[in-house]
Amino acid sequence: MDSINKRTSPIKPISQTKWKRLKYPDSYISYCLWLSALVFIAFSIEYLNIPLNRLLGMMGRMGDILANRYYPPDIEYIMDLDYAKSILETIQMAYLGALFGLLATIPLGWFSAFNMTPSRRFVYPVARLITMSCRAVHEMIWAILFVSILGFGMLPGVLALTFFSTGFAGKLFADEIEAIDMGPVEAIRATGANLFQVMIFGVFPQVRVAFTGIAIYTWDAAFRAATVVGFFGAGGMGWYLKRNVLQIETERVTAILLSILILVLISEIISAWARNRVMRMK
Repeated sequence: MDSINKRTSPIKPISQTKWKRLKYPDSYISYCLWLSALVFIAFSIEYLNIPLNRLLGMMGRMGDILANRYYPPDIEYIMDLDYAKSILETIQMAYLGALFGLLATIPLGWFSAFNMTPSRRFVYPVARLITMSCRAVHEMIWAILFVSILGFGMLPGVLALTFFSTGFAGKLFADEIEAIDMGPVEAIRATGANLFQVMIFGVFPQVRVAFTGIAIYTWDAAFRAATVVGFFGAGGMGWYLKRNVLQIETERVTAILLSILILVLISEIISAWARNRVMRMK
């Protein structure tokens, strides 16, 4: 009988989300933040003298310009062998920039992690400053700087993407190291292991999957940035895009943009597949 009662016991209702009304002072702070944001937006529009009526009317004119000047795309232009070589240059530039940046990220991320840095007074702030500096400067500025020093070519582009990848991945890698469980690390240190052994056996197994995902994401971002870097003299597809923009070859510009879009889409598919494989490693 008891077993029957247990089986026929009423099902507990599913708990529903309860909405709570904000109370003072939380409600006052929230309303003030929203009001401040709206006032700032309105002030920015007025200060920058943005004509909203012209902005809305521009949409129709933009469609006419795209239809009359940028269509149809000159597909034959991007089928040329020289342009195919520029695609290969862009891929190589992105690959080398991401690779060198990730190699620099390993020691830099280690030194930037507060729980693993050799010196919290000197090494930690210096490593954080380097990572922040690489991340604060846009890859376009790095490209202009290195092109002005080294001249046109792939080398300035690779260096610009290296600094970009270092700042991009260094912060993420340092944050992952700071979030590890220190128990295994302390246990390995207690055996008299050196710094390298602590890194290989205590830290790396905990950040292996995260670092692989960061590496894939860095390559994906570097490939997108390679076109921007090439626009400013580093070669590749970006240089072809700049040349045709300056010559007002609009149909060729459309074809180049379509090729960039297709390559970015392919890169996104490959990166998504690789990220899914990495997630299964957990």
